[in-house]
Amino acid sequence: MPWLVLIISGLLESVWAIALSKSAGFTRATPSVVFVVGLIGSMIGLGYALRTIPIGTGYAVWVGIGVAGTALAGMSFLGEPANALRILSLLLVIAGVVGLKLFH
Repeated sequence: MPWLVLIISGLLESVWAIALSKSAGFTRATPSVVFVVGLIGSMIGLGYALRTIPIGTGYAVWVGIGVAGTALAGMSFLGEPANALRILSLLLVIAGVVGLKLFH
């Protein structure tokens, strides 16, 4: 269960990061609310998961999921460039996250 919560928390990290960029410096209400709710949910989930998962592994996995999810969303939905080197770099991040989980 802690690993599932950690994965969901990492995805929520992507949600709040994207909402932060869409909030225009907290001048837009809906993205600002999504940011706050996503941030709180992400932190609560991370805190729960770190009760049983070592901090180094848990935090790295959480950040890796957030980084990969945010970058993929940016390329898929927000018009950010999606070239071969960026995608290869994301695959390396994902490989690192999987490696941390497998060798935990």
